[in-house]
Amino acid sequence: MPIYNKLVRDRIPEVIASTGKQFSTRQLDNEEYIKELKNKSFEELEEYVNAENDENAIEELADLLEIIHALAECHGASIEKVEEVRQKKVEKRGGFKEKIFLIEVEDE
Repeated sequence: MPIYNKLVRDRIPEVIASTGKQFSTRQLDNEEYIKELKNKSFEELEEYVNAENDENAIEELADLLEIIHALAECHGASIEKVEEVRQKKVEKRGGFKEKIFLIEVEDE
């Protein structure tokens, strides 16, 4: 039996059960949950980086966004609050739309 030891979406046990396969799970405490969400974010980011087309890239971005929603909630914030903070940073420092690549800055 393969061992996964990773955070999965809420309905994955239901999906596995529908195949008739045996499996085991446990519920994480809050500290473990945050740790595993962070681990999952790296997994999904790697999948995004390795996406070979726009459709797959969008799928992986959706997974990353789901993790961001969950992490915001863990930190006592809504996704709206995260968006508010994001917008303030855009106003103060800009976004990434202009595709600016910094090469060097003179030392003092």
